Amino acid sequence: MTQSLLIDTDPGIDDALAILMAAAHPGTQISALTVTAGNVGLSHTLANALKLCEVAGIKAPVFAGTALPLVTRPDDAAHVHGKDGFGDIGYSPASLVAEREHAALAMLRLTRERPGELTFVMLGPLTNLALALSLDPTLPERVPRLVIMGGAVTAHGNMRIPVEFNIGFDPEAARIVFERWPQFELVDWEATVRHALPHQACDQWFSIQNPLAQFYQSISRNSRAWSASCRGPNWPCADALAMAQVLEPQSALERVTRAATVEQAGIFTRGMTVVDWNGEHRLRTNADILMRYDQARFEALVRNAVGA
Repeated sequence: MTQSLLIDTDPGIDDALAILMAAAHPGTQISALTVTAGNVGLSHTLANALKLCEVAGIKAPVFAGTALPLVTRPDDAAHVHGKDGFGDIGYSPASLVAEREHAALAMLRLTRERPGELTFVMLGPLTNLALALSLDPTLPERVPRLVIMGGAVTAHGNMRIPVEFNIGFDPEAARIVFERWPQFELVDWEATVRHALPHQACDQWFSIQNPLAQFYQSISRNSRAWSASCRGPNWPCADALAMAQVLEPQSALERVTRAATVEQAGIFTRGMTVVDWNGEHRLRTNADILMRYDQARFEALVRNAVGA
């Protein structure tokens, strides 16, 4: 049975690998890409999404979404991904063009046309989804599965001390989604660190002689070098792990279900993902949190993405 994905994304090096994983996976169809600002600005993330579709032969409509968070604008992650989000390699722009419909409106329309068919995969800040939910609170009734890459469930973040980037970029949007979506799967930054990919192996996988691997090698080289210089011998590739959970949830070794929300105030804690680990506040259990995934299977899915 084919799994159809609507992928909301802010490409981004790890977004690109995640999308390639989905494109290469048998029994999976990318039905749409909706694009948001996040890792870099919307003009770049949209251009990157279109270029990736062109390079990988992905036949899916691409919809531009929000250029700003709902309330405040934080720093982007250009120091990790490059000023253009794709390593500043100066690639030639794609010949593809985005659809004219806004991403949030496309989410609503596509789920009305295909109720119960689309898995939503959130790889970036949750602004587009929060807007769609605000326009139509019945949206979750038409989406059988929502997987979110975001959060730091025990406060070991990568943006501020307890804050992960996707949630911290737009805490108000994240709070809307966490509170209004009945049940979702969460792949957080800390799981990413536990399942980081060996740099030496990545160098081998991405250096094989095929155009797709060579393109990914070129856009990711600087980002991976930055990671190696400050995070050690293994590369945390957040969106890739989230996509592994989307594609093969049976390879999860440990998942726990807890109540989760998002802090919107505090000097250090704005954007923090707050998990009620002990059930003390009797909140609704909304988050199915990935704790451990089969590392060998994860790496196999990454290799398959680039034909290694």
